[in-house]
Amino acid sequence: MDFLTTEFLWSLLAIIFIDLVLAGDNAIVIGMAARRLPADKQKKAIFWGTAGAIIIRFLSTVAVVWLLKLPALMIAGGMLLIWIAYKLLTDKKDKDISAHSDLLTAVRTIVIADGVMGIDNVMAVAGVAHGDMLLVTVGILITIPVIIWGSTAFIKIVDRFPVVIYLGGAVLAWTAGGMIAGDPLTMKYVDLSATGKWLISGTLTAAVLGAARISSTAKGKPAPAEG
Repeated sequence: MDFLTTEFLWSLLAIIFIDLVLAGDNAIVIGMAARRLPADKQKKAIFWGTAGAIIIRFLSTVAVVWLLKLPALMIAGGMLLIWIAYKLLTDKKDKDISAHSDLLTAVRTIVIADGVMGIDNVMAVAGVAHGDMLLVTVGILITIPVIIWGSTAFIKIVDRFPVVIYLGGAVLAWTAGGMIAGDPLTMKYVDLSATGKWLISGTLTAAVLGAARISSTAKGKPAPAEG
């Protein structure tokens, strides 16, 4: 595909659109992972977490041809994402953890979660790019500011409305359900309609939120309250 041709530009716009649509999920992951850090550490976690996530996203796109040969990949990724959503909702702030250790944990969470959530994105982008890595690279670079600014805004929103944490967990769990329902291995044995896929995502979301609520109550941790 020649550079700056009509085909190239339309494909680039399609890739940017896909990345922007999914950037909200990434922003939530980054914001949730960094929200408990001191203010001076939040920007570092967001920067390094985003940098690591972008690298993982790029490398994953390069390897998408091989990834597509693994039928159970989406199922495994969905299960991991469910665990990440649960941990983000139930982990309590530990004041004995040093800022350095806390920062590394946040960065690691951001990179892992983005890598898992990016599987659908990688496959979609690779399909649009038709193997043109220049398209993929430019598209990813353009969406970096959106991911960074979005996560920063999410932290501020959570500080004002703690209940948003549960909304973030719901988004992660819903995404996990979609990944599991959309895996080729699942579709091979179960003929799911659109309603069936929504039912799976909804059930998993309710299960994660319910389990997190029960866990928080058992630990004596108050549930997020509006305002």
